Amino acid sequence: MRFAGRLTLVAASFLFAAPQARAETVKIGAAFSLTGNAAAYGAQQKAGVLLAAEEVNKSGMLPGITLEVVVEDDGTNPQQGIAVFDRFINRDKVSAIIGPTLSTLAEAADPRAQEQKTPVVAVSNTKPNAITTIGDYIWRVSLTEAQVIPSATRAARAKLGFKTAGLLYGNDDAFTKAGFDVMKSALEKEGVQILGIQTFATKDRDFNAQLTALKGLKPDVLFVSALVEQAGSIAVQARQLGYTGPMLGGNGFNSTKFIQLAGPAAEGVLVGTAWNRASQDPLNQKFIAAMKARGTDPDQFAAQAYTGVLVVAEAVKQAGMKGGRDDVKAGLAKVKDLPTPLGAFSFLPNRDGDHAAAVQVVKGGKFEILQ
Repeated sequence: MRFAGRLTLVAASFLFAAPQARAETVKIGAAFSLTGNAAAYGAQQKAGVLLAAEEVNKSGMLPGITLEVVVEDDGTNPQQGIAVFDRFINRDKVSAIIGPTLSTLAEAADPRAQEQKTPVVAVSNTKPNAITTIGDYIWRVSLTEAQVIPSATRAARAKLGFKTAGLLYGNDDAFTKAGFDVMKSALEKEGVQILGIQTFATKDRDFNAQLTALKGLKPDVLFVSALVEQAGSIAVQARQLGYTGPMLGGNGFNSTKFIQLAGPAAEGVLVGTAWNRASQDPLNQKFIAAMKARGTDPDQFAAQAYTGVLVVAEAVKQAGMKGGRDDVKAGLAKVKDLPTPLGAFSFLPNRDGDHAAAVQVVKGGKFEILQ
């Protein structure tokens, strides 16, 4: 089993502390998929977390307290994710954990944190009716597919007027399976006739058989629940087979890596999103500029990871500048209308995140908000 190197970021926040403040370091473990099938997401998350920690430390938001982020690779592998969580909890003595990247890994690793009473802030786990149900130490920044896809479906149907649909999804991953379940439900509620359903495995790269079968049914729209590596290939192969209709993807499509992989085939693809990149909110624009200055063109996963650190910092503040595990847990319950790149962020009573969602369309090789 291979692990990425441990990365620690400590900023000198004592320069901003009040003279009598007690110096304290609050450790945050960040478990992201830096290798494996979800590595494109993990790279963005790592960049977002490190930027946020540095900015919090420089801001003086937490007088006398320094946030220290320890990043490890979950390898897009449940067993590796569990091992990373165990090290964070028992070796590093973190006050909170951000991650892991995929819902499948969260379902495996989060119970360890719950057992050891260590707060977890999920920043990309979108499986509905799961994750936060693991226990009261598990909180979620990322909107679930159930919060994003129905509104995206309504907006897309209002714009395009589709009446029939085909569905394609990965059936061996919790994230893509959950996305399919929500897509199917959303289409049925909108009165859209589902003409056919096809499945694939996350390791597949040839989708011609499934796409040929769906294309033959002549659907008005194609809904796809897939991780980014498959999403790019699906878009390319669909266009190569002559499918010219619209496609709508879930959170798995919401990465600039999708556009890179799909190229011209990405044009016109619709994506439900928890982050409105086009928002002119000053905090959002500042976040984008800071990420670009570090060499990263941010996507939703970077914005959510960045927000995860802001949420933990706010929890420490709400707990009276205390950074113990139970202090952070108590503080998370008080996070309300926190300004973030995602918009004003709060937690729902079930510890799921709450903020506005949107729907994007790829135009000119970039994501734009569907008008």
